[in-house]
Amino acid sequence: MPRLWVTGATGYLGSVLVAAAREQGLEVDAERVEVRDEEAVRAHVGRLRPDVVVHTAYRQDPPDAWSTNVDGSEHVARAAAAAGVRLVHLSTDVVFGGRKGAPYVEGDPTDPVTDYGRTKAEAERRVAAAHPAALLVRTSLIVGGPGGPESKHERAARNGGGTWYVNEIRSAVQVDDLVAALLELLGDGVAGPLHVAGADGVSRHELAELASGSPCAAGLAPATRPLDCTLDSSRAEAMLRTRLRGVRELYG
Repeated sequence: MPRLWVTGATGYLGSVLVAAAREQGLEVDAERVEVRDEEAVRAHVGRLRPDVVVHTAYRQDPPDAWSTNVDGSEHVARAAAAAGVRLVHLSTDVVFGGRKGAPYVEGDPTDPVTDYGRTKAEAERRVAAAHPAALLVRTSLIVGGPGGPESKHERAARNGGGTWYVNEIRSAVQVDDLVAALLELLGDGVAGPLHVAGADGVSRHELAELASGSPCAAGLAPATRPLDCTLDSSRAEAMLRTRLRGVRELYG
């Protein structure tokens, strides 16, 4: 059974991943290491000698978004490559701007319109350069669904207030489905970008109403927002046993 190091292990995705991996009998290191400190990352990988690093750590907002998402990801990739360790790097659908007019496939060029998206697109480039065998998993909004761990997106919807965009479309994914898919991909040799997201393209407004079970205020996203970032996950679906449910089924 592979030994894992999960960065961001106390985060929403990371904590569910750690618990699920341990339930499967995997040895998991969840120690927090400052990914912005390249020497600390290198030393940890050298000491632990994991078989796989799953890099989930990130920051959404300044001032630490660039240094964590870009520099930190590059540090993790360099350390994993130097140790000959498989790397599964988590990325996002908002590396795309949402103006394509059709679901995005892995080969589409990135064109982010937000600062966060730009950090994640640059992180992908640096990780691929430092560790060409790394798997870059692009996913979308992560939710728990009924009975699952509540995500920040669901919490915001249930708290009420705000305006939810009808033209910002995402492929929201259930957290346990995503975790199960990641665990399947630990030993797989696939590299490069791979889209692993939910089956439905839903607006932020529809997702908010599904999560809250009540009407939510609707509006149009400003031009500075990503629009239709629906991901085509057919390539992942063909190689996975895990079924990536859509949120309409999840909340249905």
